[in-house]
Amino acid sequence: MDTRIEQYIAGSRDLVVELQRELTRRPALSPESGGGGELDKVTYLEGWLRAHGITQLERHDAPDSRVPSGIRPNLVATIPGKRDDKRLWIMSHTDVVPPGERALWNSDPWTVVDAGDRLIGRGVEDNQQGLVSSVLAALSLVQQDIVPPHTVKLLFVADEEMGSEYGIQWLLKNRSLFKSDDMVLIPDGGDPRGETIEVAEKNLLWLEIRTTGKQCHGSRPDQGANAHLAACELAVRLHDELPLRFPQRDPLFEPDRSTFEPTKHEGNVPNVNTIPGEDVFCMDMRILPCYPVQEVLAEVDRIMGEVAQKRGVRMEYRILQRVESKATSPEAPLVHLLSQAVQKVYGVTTRPIGIGGGTVGAFLRNENIDAVVWGRLEESAHQPNEYALIANILGDATVMATLMMQER
Repeated sequence: MDTRIEQYIAGSRDLVVELQRELTRRPALSPESGGGGELDKVTYLEGWLRAHGITQLERHDAPDSRVPSGIRPNLVATIPGKRDDKRLWIMSHTDVVPPGERALWNSDPWTVVDAGDRLIGRGVEDNQQGLVSSVLAALSLVQQDIVPPHTVKLLFVADEEMGSEYGIQWLLKNRSLFKSDDMVLIPDGGDPRGETIEVAEKNLLWLEIRTTGKQCHGSRPDQGANAHLAACELAVRLHDELPLRFPQRDPLFEPDRSTFEPTKHEGNVPNVNTIPGEDVFCMDMRILPCYPVQEVLAEVDRIMGEVAQKRGVRMEYRILQRVESKATSPEAPLVHLLSQAVQKVYGVTTRPIGIGGGTVGAFLRNENIDAVVWGRLEESAHQPNEYALIANILGDATVMATLMMQER
């Protein structure tokens, strides 16, 4: 890689602090979190990029009547390459989560504290570390008139923290931005050494299960149908039997199996000596990608029917969340190219992994677009006194610039 690129990034600490400070002082909170969306932050970012030489910008605004502006902005910045195939996208999100309990913060969450080796403030790591690193990598080319071998695109999306309905999901439904041979790096997850490249996610299924029986006095259970007892039996059977029906193991993931966990339980009767006629509990299921969610639901239906008949109750479920995700192959060119860049910059040997949680990568993979999640992160996201290390921002920018300059 051109040594000018490395030198530019290494000398850009003040630029990093400036951009982090200005982004943080513009809270981009979703309406679900009591905020007005991302427009103020994206408008500033758009102007800042243009002033620093990244001028090929386009906005894709998703309509949302819940915010004062009526829109949730998504921004694309293009750095033209010598070729327009096998384009590299780096996708970060502009929205943040609320600070939480303010008493746990040592400073104002919306004012960046420059603590020498780190910057402190809400959003500085999630996802402004990746955002700023991607911008710095792009500037290291643009401001020195270096043309990458392939076109680079930076994508700044809305609404990641609340499900991406107005961000990447809206873009995939309403715009034709991506080509089949595009590659997407999402710098919104990782580990302190930068050695894990997330290529796959478990399928996600959340159920709310409602049991209706017959309420009666605790001394006369023969006159009722105990909804709580039936629900407990169902929870245990789902927990114990579904792993036997779906036993596959995959070392990409930790744990390496599908999990079926009873979680939230709602209150039923207020007193001890009443047998409840209504009961509601939830299941959080993380299913290896080799098993379609519909197969799991069929087993849930079977077991639920058996318990309902045995206990004389009625049982039904509501799907709270259902996400199925394809995987990016660990042998995909993007994985190899990123691994080479990380090795060159950090001297770290990477390994592909799968995760149990959901990321925006799932939406891209389901459209057959290779996407990976990577970053060198301290994992302080969503916590009080969230911070990002300056060394990580500069280092990740160097990895990204290396990736931008690779032939493929």
